[in-house]
Amino acid sequence: MTDTDEPRQQLLALLDGRGAHMPFEAAVADFPDAAINAHAPKVSYTPWHLVEHLRLTQADMLEYVTNPDYRHKRWPEDFWPDAKARASRAEWDASVHAIGEDTAALRALAADPERDLYNPIPWTDGHSLFRCVRIIGDHNAYHVGEFAILRQVMGSWPPDHR
Repeated sequence: MTDTDEPRQQLLALLDGRGAHMPFEAAVADFPDAAINAHAPKVSYTPWHLVEHLRLTQADMLEYVTNPDYRHKRWPEDFWPDAKARASRAEWDASVHAIGEDTAALRALAADPERDLYNPIPWTDGHSLFRCVRIIGDHNAYHVGEFAILRQVMGSWPPDHR
């Protein structure tokens, strides 16, 4: 990839949470154990549900763009954990780690100058890598912002957070 490959640079910035977006890693940093399964007022899901939704959705998109035998999943059942599901710190950490791994894989695809960003991926419904990476980047940015607001409402930011 060259420095002049602007579309690739923009996709990478979106995946990284740069520019107008908060990076995922910053949003989940120093998250307190006691808040993992807590509910904010009038919110039907927990912080872990939201993180797990990000993980499941991003993993699905990565599979969609890399697996010729991809099978469509059911919405919303396959993209959100059960409303009663709870996570331990280890499960939280595993979800956060998996998001980082899948983001790195998507970054590698988008950064690869040998990959055509614009031609349809053969086994998809005519979707390009550019479209798919942009969609997951937008999806993640939306929910990371939502997560940050959820932390504010729940009072789960560290005392020195600005």
